[in-house]
Formats: sequence, structure tokens, C-alpha cells
Amino acid sequence: MNPDIDAIRARFPSLSTQDDGISRVYFDNPAGTQVPASVAKAVADCMIESCANQKGPFRTSRRVDKLISDARDAMADLLNAESADEIVFGQSMTALTFSLARSIGPTLTPGDEIIVSQMDHDANITPWVMMARDHDLRIRWLPFSIETYEFDLADLDELLTDRTRMVCVGGASNLTGTLHDIKAICARARDAGALSFIDGVQSVPHVPTDVRDLGCDFLACSAYKFFGPHQGVLWGRREAFAPLTAYQVRPAPSAIPGNFETGTPSFELMAGTKAAVEYFDWIGTNMAADYMDRFEHLAGRRQRLHAAFGLLADYEQGLSSHLIAGLQSINGVTVHGVTDADAMHRRVPTVSFTAGQKDPQTIAEALDEENMFVWHGHNYAVEVVKALGLEDRGGVVRVGPVHYNTPSELDRLLDSLESRILSA
Repeated sequence: MNPDIDAIRARFPSLSTQDDGISRVYFDNPAGTQVPASVAKAVADCMIESCANQKGPFRTSRRVDKLISDARDAMADLLNAESADEIVFGQSMTALTFSLARSIGPTLTPGDEIIVSQMDHDANITPWVMMARDHDLRIRWLPFSIETYEFDLADLDELLTDRTRMVCVGGASNLTGTLHDIKAICARARDAGALSFIDGVQSVPHVPTDVRDLGCDFLACSAYKFFGPHQGVLWGRREAFAPLTAYQVRPAPSAIPGNFETGTPSFELMAGTKAAVEYFDWIGTNMAADYMDRFEHLAGRRQRLHAAFGLLADYEQGLSSHLIAGLQSINGVTVHGVTDADAMHRRVPTVSFTAGQKDPQTIAEALDEENMFVWHGHNYAVEVVKALGLEDRGGVVRVGPVHYNTPSELDRLLDSLESRILSA
């Protein structure tokens, strides 16, 4: 069963936009996706119909209270959290991670060890490096293979000691696209008595995410990477939050999640995040019947959401195969990531490449002239670019299709690269 891409694309007004008669093609999705009309409407409706603060004895405030509750329920269903009270909203994944690190740091002892990875976005590195600096902790680095673009978990086994207190890794790389074996990593951390923090920003938009099955302690993600507004979300096990002291003002709630939501939240963005989850529920209801039996342990909206992501993951694997095969057919192009046709399930469709000595920025600018949008540079994956020896070469060109993209859009990109941009 394939998703109805025409019906999906019809829900995104921006996908039909043209500039000077040329249709836009959005391949910049790893940095932020387009949104369905329902998401934009939910944000606008909140600001028009529910423009108030929470906990007031009047109608608009009560509407805000319900909106907050509904948004937590939606994210709890998306992640299969045990409780909606484990869902914390914030400015961004980065801001939430810094806030969490600030609270975890005082619970640790000088000499304790934190494991971070060379594959990660800097938002899952620098907060922990700064925490280590402030509390005299030791940072240990999990490397990745520059041949396979994957972790060897034997390396993790060598890094884990009786002083390991946290293992911080991403669900998927925002540069190589590698989808990591998070369940195995979390099991190793748990066996070592360490907490696990997962940056799910690049994995949550592409694969079914079940935090209880993964066995992690914390997972953060960003709604604007899964077709919602610029909203960060942090999930954590209640038991993992319990020993932490939040940095908060005195009148704020003393329990999770409110104690970690500093100041007045962005209610309109919560409304948009809820609408993004409802968009996936629509896909699950209308297109993913064949995937329901894969998630028999779930029910209701949780089952429909996970079925939707199962369907879309299979479709995106086809996009990955199509894009990678096309890039590899172009003389001089090197794809930096998993490329085996039988291994597309071990990656998300984010694909980075270099083309000999050609400047990645120049390639991105040339594609923009044809109204195709891609990113270039290190994409905040600083350690990845260093490990690949690309820091002084301008990094990579990053092409990030998602499920609203089509093979014909990929063909347009590949044709432009081969016949014009890279042949010049």
C-alpha cells in the first residue's frame, strides 16, 4: 500500500507555489519542513479565539488550558509515552537540552563521565560539553566509521565504565542520514547504570517512535521538523525527572512538566504541534490500514500514528534509493552515508554529497536559481564534517526529501546537477 501523495501534497499550500512560473522544490526539510494548512489554521485560530494566559477563571483561558492538555496528549501518543505529564514544551530542542543539562549537572560528581558522539548535531554535544566544563566531568567520544557511516557498538562497550552517567546520541544523523540502533545503545547505557538522552530531531519525522520500546530516559524533538511550527518537545521518564531541580520562578508549578516550562509557553505553537500530530493521524486513518497489524500492541490514535509512520518510512526508503542511485551515477559525486540498496532501512532520506573540488555553496546557489532548495556546509554537524575531512572544503551539499516529495522532483534535481551544474 502506497501513500496517496497527491492527497498529501494538496494539504500543503506552499508546495504549489511558483516563482516566475517555476515550481518550488523543497529539499531543505532536515532544517525545517513545510506545514499543512491545518497547522497554520490551528496557530491562527489559537491567537484569534484563545488569546489568553492559562489557569484563568474565564472562557478564553479555559480554552488555553484544554489546548495545552490536548497538545500533551497528542505528543504522548506520537511517542507512546506512559503519561502526557512527561511531555515538556519549550522554545526549541536546543534550548530544552541546555535547560535539562543545567539541572542534571548538579546531580553529578567531579570525574563522572558523559558519552557524546561524533555523529551528532551540535545541539546534542555542546550542552553536555558545557555541563562537563561547569561540573568537572569527563567527556568521552563515541566515533563512527568513515567507511560505513555507522557506529560500531563495540566502541561504545569500551567507553562505558562505572563512572559513566549519561550516553547522549542522536536518533539519526542530520548530515549522513544514518539511523542509529538506539534501542541497543539505550540497553547498554541502562546496563551500565547510565541515563540515555536521545536527540530525536532527525528520526522522529521519519520512523515510528516508541520511547518505551527504545528504553531511553529522555528524548527531544522539534515539531518544525515533522510539519509543525517552531516548537521544541522534551519527553522524559517521570523517574528520570524526579531527582532534578528545575530552574524556575517561585510561582511556577513544582512538578513536571510545568516546572521545566520556564515562563509563559507559546500556546499557539502547542496548537500547531497538536495539528501536526493530527495530520499524521489522518494519514494513518486513510492510508495505512495495511500497517496496523505491525502495531497490535497499541490502540486508537497511537496505533494509527505508528502505522502512518511505518507507511511513510517505506515510501521514503524508495526516495532514498532513487536519490542515491542517481547521485552515484554522476561522475565525481561522492555520497557521504549509507548507500547499499539493501540498507535503506538503516537511514533516513537525508542525503549529503560532495562533487570533487566543486564548492558546496556554489552548487546550492545554482540549484536555487532553478527554484530547488538545499542546504550546504556543516549543517551544525561540526564533528561529522571534521571526521570526514571536509571542514576546509566547505562541507557538503545536503538534499533532504520527505514524504511529500516525489521521484519526479528528485529527477529534476538530478538532471540539473548532471547536465548543467556539475558539468560546467
